[in-house]
Amino acid sequence: MLKGILDGCILSIIQEGEIYGYELAEKLQGYGFHSFSEGTIYPLLLRMQKENLVTTTLKKSTAGPKRKYYSLTTKGEEELEQFKLRWEEISLAVNNVMNKGGH
Repeated sequence: MLKGILDGCILSIIQEGEIYGYELAEKLQGYGFHSFSEGTIYPLLLRMQKENLVTTTLKKSTAGPKRKYYSLTTKGEEELEQFKLRWEEISLAVNNVMNKGGH
């Protein structure tokens, strides 16, 4: 379940503007996802690229080799909107259960 949630969060961060992997990992940690490293994120980004949810561009770095920047595709934008709808439903249902407000 967390994998699907992490996918949606990654798409949402990328939607803000193109970003490279390490920067993405730092942003996730800033939002409270402390147990994820770059090693966790890169396989997800690779899968998203294969699924045509994100595109990549190599750009010069001020320190070291070129960096791979990720951007959302139209399909990625659509997937993010679907995730947001699913998340609203799931979070409402879970909150109802936790707060016993579903009766």
